[in-house]
Amino acid sequence: MTIQTNSKGSRSIEVSENHLETLRRYSLLSDLLDSNGIVDESVLQKLRLNTRALLEHHSDDADLLALCHEVIFHDNMKAYGLHQLILLYLAKYEEVEKD
Repeated sequence: MTIQTNSKGSRSIEVSENHLETLRRYSLLSDLLDSNGIVDESVLQKLRLNTRALLEHHSDDADLLALCHEVIFHDNMKAYGLHQLILLYLAKYEEVEKD
C-alpha cells in the first residue's frame, strides 16, 4: 500500500501489512492525538519519541526496526503522511473488527 506524504502527491511511502501489524502490536497510534484530532508536526514528533523509547527495550525486533526505518523516520514522512497512515490503519482495523 502506498500513502501520500504531502498534499501535492509528489512524495509517498510504501506501507506493508507487516508495518500496520507492528503499529497495532505496540499500540503506537493509541492516545497519539489530542482531543482536537489535528495531526501536525508535534504529533509526528510524539510518535517518533514514543518509538525511540520502545527501541531501547526492543532493539532486537526486526519488525519494529523496519517500521522505524521504512515509515516513521523516513525522510518523506511529514504530518500529512502521518495523517494518511492513521487513516490507512483505521480502515484496515475497522474492517477487521466488522468481520
